[in-house]
Formats: sequence, structure tokens, C-alpha cells
Amino acid sequence: MPIVLSILKITLVVIILFAAMLYFRQDSMIFLGAELSTNSLKELRSRFPHSEIHITAPDGTELHGWYLQANGDEPKPLLIYFGGNAENIAHMLFEQNHFKGYSLLLMSYRGYGLSGGKPSQKALCSDALFLYDSFSEKPEIDANRILLMGRSLGTGVTVNLASQRSVERLILISPYDSMTALAKEFYPWFPATLLLKHPFDSLTLAPSIKTPLLTIIGSHDDIIAPQRSKVLVQAWGGKTQLVEIKGVGHNELGDQRQFWDAIEDFIVGSKGSEI
Repeated sequence: MPIVLSILKITLVVIILFAAMLYFRQDSMIFLGAELSTNSLKELRSRFPHSEIHITAPDGTELHGWYLQANGDEPKPLLIYFGGNAENIAHMLFEQNHFKGYSLLLMSYRGYGLSGGKPSQKALCSDALFLYDSFSEKPEIDANRILLMGRSLGTGVTVNLASQRSVERLILISPYDSMTALAKEFYPWFPATLLLKHPFDSLTLAPSIKTPLLTIIGSHDDIIAPQRSKVLVQAWGGKTQLVEIKGVGHNELGDQRQFWDAIEDFIVGSKGSEI
């Protein structure tokens, strides 16, 4: 018995220490960040000379990103994109042909790229609301035709924004039902419900959102299990379309033709046809 008790005590201490380590490291584990190299910035400024923008958030934090306006004199629909936890969102500038007729707003999260500040759930969601309110009022934007697109981490930001503002359609790539559920899957012994600072609880918000939703997932996603995405879709309050690309993992979706076909078909649907 003394040996068993000693083993149990040691095990408990190890678990507590590891849980403490996860608690204090959770910010850096959730928000990996993405640098924007000098060479990349130079190329982007050369390819998109009039698209770089700097915006000051209400708390004084400077946000950096790209605003690519659609051609034409009439107000145009707007796509606002929220990327993954290690994603440099500027790559979406090169995908503009998939969003014909749309203006694109791509802002780096706080602490990502050239944006200042420190990322957190509260800060990212607050910035998303600020960006929506700022750009939906621009005369060149049709405020009734705003499309939100989120990938992985960014799906939590996207869902939160859609729960508070009027949005025409949503595209979620590899979404999760909640960050708490993800944490429980990876660390079942970690008291995530109590200690997770950034729960991103999309599942609670989903039933109240009536906006049409396109969800794209990979069948072999080992970062966000397909079931986590399907739970969110099943709880959604509006029309949904789920595209599961077979044999594809978390980071390969954007390389698939089926991925972009689904997005383009969904955008065409926003012009009047049913999903």
C-alpha cells in the first residue's frame, strides 16, 4: 500500500504540474502567430500597391491588413476573412478570382503579421465587430451582402460576429464546436471547462444564427476532428451545406479543386439560387 500511495501521489503531482504548464502556455498554443517577412511584404506591396491598410482599433491598437476593392461604381458585396492560428492571411489576395465581384478585407489578428497588440478571444472578437461596423458603412460596400469566411481558429471569431451582426452568408473551413471540446479531446485530464481562457463556444451561439452556412472539412483532419465540425453544423439555426473532402487533412483543403468549386457554387447561390 505505501508503494501504491507513493505512485498515486507522484502521478497526481505530475498531472497538476502539467496542467499548470498548459494553463500558462495556452495563449501561445492557441495563437501561434504568423510573421510577415520583409521579402513577402515587398512582393505584396508590388503586386497589390493600393490594398495595404492600417486601422487603429478603439483601444489604440494598430491593425494591419489588406483591403482589395472590387471594380465598378455600384456598391459591392464584401468578404471578411478570419484565418487560422498560424496563418498569414495575405495569401488570400492571390485567391481573389474565386470571389468575383466581391471586395476582400483581410486583417491580421493582433500579434500577427504587422498588427500590434496581443491576441485573445475577447480582443479578436472585438476587433471583428469593429471591422464589420467600419467597413459596412463605406459607400462602396453593399451592407446587405456581407460574406464571412473563417478557417480553423477563425471560425470561432466568424461565428461570434455572425451572432451579433447581419450577414448574408457564412463559410466555415474546418470549424470546431468549441475550443473547450477540442481541449478535452487532446487533454482529457485537463480541467478545460474551468481553466481555458479562450473557450470560443460556437456551439452555444449556433442555434440562434439563421444565416445560410457552407462548411468544408477534410475526412482525415487530425487537428479538428470531422465530428467536432459536424456537431456545430447539426446545431446551426439556418440552412446548411456540408462538404467533406475525402482523404484530405487539416492543411490540404485549400489545395483541392473541390474546395474552391464548393465556395464558388455557394457564392453563386447568394445571387438567388437555392443552396
